[in-house]
Amino acid sequence: MSGPGNRVEVAAGPAVPGGGARRALARSWPRLRALAGAELTLFGRNRSAVLTALLVPLALPVTVRPAIDQADLKGVGIGTLMLTAAIGFSFLFAVYSSLVGAFVSRREELVLKRLRTGELDDIEILTGTALPAVCLGLAQALVLAVGCATLLHAGTPKAPYLTLLGLLLGLLLSAALAALTSAFTRTTESAQITALPLVFVSMLGSGIALPPDVLPHRAAAVCALLPLSPAVRLVRAGWTGELSAHEALGTVLTALAWTVVAVFAVRRWFRWEPRR
Repeated sequence: MSGPGNRVEVAAGPAVPGGGARRALARSWPRLRALAGAELTLFGRNRSAVLTALLVPLALPVTVRPAIDQADLKGVGIGTLMLTAAIGFSFLFAVYSSLVGAFVSRREELVLKRLRTGELDDIEILTGTALPAVCLGLAQALVLAVGCATLLHAGTPKAPYLTLLGLLLGLLLSAALAALTSAFTRTTESAQITALPLVFVSMLGSGIALPPDVLPHRAAAVCALLPLSPAVRLVRAGWTGELSAHEALGTVLTALAWTVVAVFAVRRWFRWEPRR
């Protein structure tokens, strides 16, 4: 992985035949589990981060209910739109915003630099740091799905594989975008400020706070290309079955393209030492 403060040289491991990935995972898992456990402990001590990650995704969908009520739903149930909004807010707050602060804090406290002197490689460090937030976002999404299906009569998903795929892509991309945003964030205090542009743009344009049906056609076409728009669209389409196979494939490819771009950018610009 390149970028300021990175290792000058990384030794390449020996080629492993079939089953090597399984053995590599078996070796990495104890280290990932230990790092994720430590990160979870630190996260639990930060009350403001806990409240933001836990309560905001649950409370914000209620605040956007008036906009949803006034929208032309075109046959989409209120429960489905509220579910989509809630999961979108989980992407933005439980994962993205909280991880921006976590990455910056660990960098400024030299935790990331010290971790790189041990057995952990770069991918393990980033994955272990992100795991608690990603698992929290996943747990929230599952609880919200059950709640909306039960209380708001969202029903059962017509294409559950699309919802699951959108959820996984959204969580992965949110974590990658958080790592990228941290590279341009100088201090822990400014982390919430640097995260705001993506939060606001995604809320308004990715079908989270406002259903895409209320936007003008040209604006909706542009907003469909925003980073989190494909994931949110897949979550909603899994419930409604509104996407054809061709449309679903295009949406998945757009989400994967954003994920590849974000991962490449993290490898290029992520910072391991404090900004000077």
